[in-house]
This record gives sequence, C-alpha cells and structure tokens, in this order.
Amino acid sequence: MQPPKTFLPHGGAYEGLAVFKKATVIYDMTYYFAHRFLSSADRTIDQMVQAARSGKQNIAEGSAASTTSTETELKLMNVARASMKELLVDYEDYLRVRQLHLWPLHDDRAVKTRDYCKNHLEAADYMKSIDRRSDEAIANIVDTLIHQYDSMMGKLIARLEKDFTAKGGIRERMTAARLGYRQQQDDEIRRLAEENRQLNDRLHQLSEENAHLRSLLAQLRGPGT
Repeated sequence: MQPPKTFLPHGGAYEGLAVFKKATVIYDMTYYFAHRFLSSADRTIDQMVQAARSGKQNIAEGSAASTTSTETELKLMNVARASMKELLVDYEDYLRVRQLHLWPLHDDRAVKTRDYCKNHLEAADYMKSIDRRSDEAIANIVDTLIHQYDSMMGKLIARLEKDFTAKGGIRERMTAARLGYRQQQDDEIRRLAEENRQLNDRLHQLSEENAHLRSLLAQLRGPGT
C-alpha cells in the first residue's frame, strides 16, 4: 500500500522570488540613503530603515509560514506591502519638503529608471555607483522600485488568495489528506477482495478439474482395479 500524500505544500523558498530580490535592493538603498542624507538625530532614519526591513523580512517569514498556514502567509505579505507604501510616502515627503523633484511619469529619467529597475534585481547593480548619485536621484530610483514592488506583491497576494480559495488552508488540506488516504485504503481493500475472489474461483475450477480427472482415471482402470 502506498503511503499517504503529504498535505504540506513546499514553502519557504523566498530567496528566489523576484519581489524579495527587489525588496532587498530597496532595503540596501534605503539604509544608505537614510544614513547619508538624514541627520543622525532624525527619527525618520529608523522609521525608513524599519519600513524597508519589514517589506523584506515579512516576505521571508510569510514564505516560511506557508508550509503550515496560508492565512498567516497572506497576513505577513500584506504587512510587507503596507510597510513599503509607508516607505514610499517617506521618500516623497523628503523630496517635497526640500523642494526636490519627483520625476514625472514620462520624463526621460523616469522612463530609463523604470526600464533599468525592471531588468535588474541584484542589489550590487545599484550599490556600485550609489555614492555618485544625488539624494533626488536615489529617492526617485527607490520610488520606482517601490511601485514595481507593490505591483508584484499585488499579483503575488492575488495568487495566494486564489490558491487559498481553491485549496483551503491547512485544516482543509489535512482533511483532504485523511480522506484521500482513507479512499486509498478502501480501494486497496476492494482490490485485494477481488483478487481473493478470483483466486477462490480458480481454486474451485481446479478442484472440479481434479475430480473429473480422477473419474476418468478410475474408468480407465476398470472395475475392481
């Protein structure tokens, strides 16, 4: 009899998620930005770094939790997304109060930045030249990254919600696994019963053939033999 199929999904592989890589870029750039351009006494440093960290770490925690709780996974992914939206406001506030510019959607710089951010997911691609960029440029790059992150998270959360609706949470999967194993056992019992019936029929057939052969042998030997 085959062992029951596991009801636990394969979760925890967050490192390969494109959205996690993008979150790592945002965190690294934010850490640099906050400590370079903000006063050491400014509480916004901790707020921005923690928001960026939450947007990254909650993906890892949510992915790890996916093995046992889709509900927890969804909650943590939404926390990650909300944290990045908070960070986005901090960057836009920074630009506004300092009378710097948030690049318009169709500005050449914005277009080139969107294209670059779309095709580059490694933090090293951004950090290698970050010390040569102005605060306005870095803020706009991170702004672009956060918008792309938000779009990706929206799609990821929608897929998780769809899977949850179709497959249920851990309790539903456990019930399905139990029922599936019970069905597997019932099928095996029916198979063995049918095999036993066929063997009994064959045994009965062989018994009848043996009796017939004995009768023929007796006739050949004749009376008194």
